[in-house]
Amino acid sequence: MRTFKRSYWALPYLIFMLLFVALPLVMIAVYAFTDSSGAFTLANFTRFFTTAEDLHTFAYSIEISIITTLLCLLLGYPAAWILSNSSLNRSKVTVMLFILPMWINMLIRTLATVALFDFLRLPLGEGALIFGMVYNFLPFMIYPIYNTLNKMDKSLVEAAQDLGASPVKVFTKITLPLSKSGVMSGIMMVSMPTISTFAISELLTLNKVKLLGTTIQENINNGMWNYGAAIALIMLVIIGITTLFSEGERENESGGLL
Repeated sequence: MRTFKRSYWALPYLIFMLLFVALPLVMIAVYAFTDSSGAFTLANFTRFFTTAEDLHTFAYSIEISIITTLLCLLLGYPAAWILSNSSLNRSKVTVMLFILPMWINMLIRTLATVALFDFLRLPLGEGALIFGMVYNFLPFMIYPIYNTLNKMDKSLVEAAQDLGASPVKVFTKITLPLSKSGVMSGIMMVSMPTISTFAISELLTLNKVKLLGTTIQENINNGMWNYGAAIALIMLVIIGITTLFSEGERENESGGLL
């Protein structure tokens, strides 16, 4: 009987990656660097960087992303720390309650937020948008930080306490530095999607506030695939550079700890 190499088992995953990851990225690049007739052009990128409205939308999307990420970090880090502290949280059910919203479709959660604002007779707009962003993406900040804190060697904290370190020093010198990787992961998981989302902004602002994801959607829906692909490619480049930067920070952090 002929035996298969272990590498053969990776073929289904390789085919999946090629069809649903690599091919779409190649198509985005092809559309971005061509015009409607298929000829090579840089006009799509020139148009983006010379259109004041699109640049304003891009800057505004980054602003909303920064606000959302900071709020999620301020709310998420204490929650993750409490969840990972056995003396403060003795039940795994509490962790499940924080993670549970991730199991529900984001569109359904956003529609529920719209219904909540309507019930409380609160106006939909920028405030509702930020609230909805934080509500939707907060679990994505809590979970990586909780995961990092939960795996942290608790003996380091105990050793610092035995040596007379105050709770503030224990946190700033041990807990916070060792949880940086979780914080960076949380920031990436929150900041990048908030820039490119469009459903949340459309529903929670009645389409009055436009983010970069909305611009991409409008261009594609109107048949302007090339310009929409160019904006999407710019987004991908920004995400890639940010990811490389965060990975470099993690390597420096690991080297410093060693």
